[in-house]
Amino acid sequence: MSLSLFDLSGRRALITGSSQGIGFALAKGLAGAGASVVLNGRNEGKLARAAGELRATGAVVGVSAFDVTEHGAAASAVERIESDIGPIDILVNNAGMQHRASLEDFPAADFERLMLTNVNSVFNVGQAVARRMLPRGKGKIINICSVMTMLARPGVAPYTASKGAVANLTKGMATDWAPHGLNVNGIAPGYFKTELTDALVKDAEFSGWLEKRTPAGRWGTVDELVGAAIYLASDASSFVNGHVLYVDGGMTACV
Repeated sequence: MSLSLFDLSGRRALITGSSQGIGFALAKGLAGAGASVVLNGRNEGKLARAAGELRATGAVVGVSAFDVTEHGAAASAVERIESDIGPIDILVNNAGMQHRASLEDFPAADFERLMLTNVNSVFNVGQAVARRMLPRGKGKIINICSVMTMLARPGVAPYTASKGAVANLTKGMATDWAPHGLNVNGIAPGYFKTELTDALVKDAEFSGWLEKRTPAGRWGTVDELVGAAIYLASDASSFVNGHVLYVDGGMTACV
């Protein structure tokens, strides 16, 4: 009985930004728990390769290439998924980007692009999916936050602002939509080894700092996010709403 709470069989998950990295790992993990998955990104070639890799494991995989920063494109894509593939039971808002520069020199255009990608996308896709979940009286939305939701480092102030916004938008979504049967929560990863962090992983000085700063004493691996995603996507979290779950090796627990 207890294990059945985590079974996602018969459910469909849309994961944005899922052709690689954390998004791909979460898609693979949700598929492993029984869900069919819909991958999203803007690069159709990368999506096709990612889908092929998942299908080789026996997963049921769909693909939807659209730009999450465009409100109309997101709404149209969700409509197509629901009509052509089937209802979306689980949404993982994972698409995001980083841009590093000192705040006094941060280009305004890059600030706007970062906010569009990290914040607007959560609203765009979240709203489009929720409009279909609400009449059904159920649905799971998971927004990917960051340790930078709570903390800051030099050179990433706009990113920190964006992830703080995602966390509070998560709380707002839960406040509006929990009365209608939806669960909206966040996952805040710490420092994980991905294609996008490879340069930092190889930087001996940065990795040395990270290992000392993190109680677990190491980088995380993307597979270590899967359990949190399955939990928040499943019936096991039926009374969890507006929560941000930090998966960070203890980084936010200490000074």
